[in-house]
Amino acid sequence: MTLSGAAARRKKSPEAHETDRPALLLAWYDRHRRQLPWRAPPGQTSDPYRVWLSEIMLQQTTVKAVGPYFEKFTARWPTVAALGAASLDDVLRMWAGLGYYSRARNLYACAVTVLREHGGVFPDTEEGLRMLPGVGPYTAAAIAAIAFDRQTMPVDGNIERVVSRLFAVEEPLPKSKPRIQELAAALLWTSRAGDSAQALMDLGATICTPKKPACVLCPLNDNCAARKRGDQETFPRKAPKKTGALRRGAAFVVTRGDELLVRTRPEKGLLGGMTEVPTSDWLAGHDDKDARIQAPALKVSRWHRKTGVVTHVFTHFPLELVVYVTSVPARTRAPQDMRWVPIATLKDEALPNVMRKVIAHGLSKNSSLPS
Repeated sequence: MTLSGAAARRKKSPEAHETDRPALLLAWYDRHRRQLPWRAPPGQTSDPYRVWLSEIMLQQTTVKAVGPYFEKFTARWPTVAALGAASLDDVLRMWAGLGYYSRARNLYACAVTVLREHGGVFPDTEEGLRMLPGVGPYTAAAIAAIAFDRQTMPVDGNIERVVSRLFAVEEPLPKSKPRIQELAAALLWTSRAGDSAQALMDLGATICTPKKPACVLCPLNDNCAARKRGDQETFPRKAPKKTGALRRGAAFVVTRGDELLVRTRPEKGLLGGMTEVPTSDWLAGHDDKDARIQAPALKVSRWHRKTGVVTHVFTHFPLELVVYVTSVPARTRAPQDMRWVPIATLKDEALPNVMRKVIAHGLSKNSSLPS
């Protein structure tokens, strides 16, 4: 069955055959594919480096947010070899603001591995790709399908939504993932595996959206089980989320003229290797007096507590930080493992979003309470 043959058969019969789905999907994709900076033009082979870079950046992050970062990275490091020859500090600085910073460290480790162990060339199989740092089953399948046309179906959130509606998968996520993976694989065309995957991704992003899906425009609507029942928006079924307990802490914004006191977080753990102002521990049972004891060891006449708190939500817990501010004389030395940086150059530091919020709050002119 050709793509045109499947489309013609659909016109003749209101009920498309299940075997027509892959062809109908690709015919739709050829007309409506999204133009994305990492996607190769029709008929051209995808660059494995650009596919890999985009897939890492797109984890837990929107296409809109990723676009500018992708352009910056590829302008600075146009190949995986160039990225592998860079420094981790430079990569973290370039990544700052995109969030989920373990991705940046894994990104760098993977680039170094591809450069040193594979001569700057990505493995072309799922198995080989999964051996790389930070490349899990989904990312390996995406690169294998899109860059190397391997017959495999990567399943992201968009594809989970399309498939769970198309087949009315009642079992909630994440338990339903193996079943959805199996059903998604049945939508692969005999060739153009990468296009089949990207077609499903685009369908979920533009037509089969979480709310108010445009079912009348969907090329697969004739055989969509959820559409026939009228409960499309209830799919995919999801188990209730468990929200972590609120953690609290204190952050200390110390200025020395036009400089700010900062330190680098440990390489391993949350926000590893990123720049921060000194803080207390972040605890569910936060005590402000105990947090103050963890202030940097400086001769300070008085700490001023800023009104309000800085809030931030991580994947596993929400956070509230009280911000204390003070200033010190010009010749004050930085405590051990800390350093002074010009406020004017903070944009060049690998600051996570939560620290950007803290610094903005600490340096703002709103009122402070002496403590």
